[in-house]
Amino acid sequence: MEKNAKIYVAGHRGMVGSAIVRELQRCGYTNIVTRTHKELDLCRQQDVERFFEQEKPEYVFLAAAKVGGIVANSNALADFMYENMILEMNVIHAAWQNGCKKLLFLGSSCIYPRLAPQPMKESCLLTSSLEETNEAYALAKISGLKYCEYLNRQYGTDFISVMPTNLYGPNDNYHPTHSHVLPALIRRFHEAKEEGRESVTCWGDGTPLREFLYVDDLADLCLFLMNNYSGNETVNAGTGKEITIKALTELVAKVVGYEGEILWDTSKPNGTPRKLLDVSKSAAMGWRYRTELEDGIKVAYEDFLNNPMRAER
Repeated sequence: MEKNAKIYVAGHRGMVGSAIVRELQRCGYTNIVTRTHKELDLCRQQDVERFFEQEKPEYVFLAAAKVGGIVANSNALADFMYENMILEMNVIHAAWQNGCKKLLFLGSSCIYPRLAPQPMKESCLLTSSLEETNEAYALAKISGLKYCEYLNRQYGTDFISVMPTNLYGPNDNYHPTHSHVLPALIRRFHEAKEEGRESVTCWGDGTPLREFLYVDDLADLCLFLMNNYSGNETVNAGTGKEITIKALTELVAKVVGYEGEILWDTSKPNGTPRKLLDVSKSAAMGWRYRTELEDGIKVAYEDFLNNPMRAER
């Protein structure tokens, strides 16, 4: 990407989109185009087509999405499928129609089968059934990456996709029921500390294994791929390291400074038993993550404390 190229970041107010904007600015890119949801509703096809016709962005980072944790995904299956599929199809299609040089589509590691061989290679996509609790979201994301692939194959576009593991960092969503596991734990332990609670109860039994990537590291990879990768197969984004949910809760409690007891409600679902990405593909291209988990959680906790709007109920 040329430093003065017109670059559209869809979803620039979200955790991923804002990290991509920060990384673009840090690297000296000067022509970044953004729109708030009020200014441009990506679910409205005519509005998206008009925007692309007027702005003609040369490069697109598609980071906009309706996202949430296990509760939100389970309670709003239709909403998660419809909104994600509509907005991504609108943006990808309009980018193709208007001669966009390159587009990067951001998905999620939940696209891979529930019981996929671990660590999960990009090639295991669609080899068996998905995790039911986030199937709707996963199907939408699979559709987005496949549409990029099909446009490449049929029309010769240069549209790529990246599938991140669990993300965290500045501008995360700390909602008590609609957030992902790590920000939810930050909020829960912070409130328990402030209220002097003797114990905190977490879902499941703590045994599932998860991988976490600091969002600024993902942004670094996204720019790296835009400048160095073309291909139909997606690229995994992760650290290659995993941690049990139990160990994660203990680490978050330590960072937050909560010293009470951690209890487990085994009547609640665990979700997928293990989710570790095979990151050999990005490693072979010369990319590696930079931020270790505890250091990243410290920054995330500072973000929670210093951004009142992010911490609202």
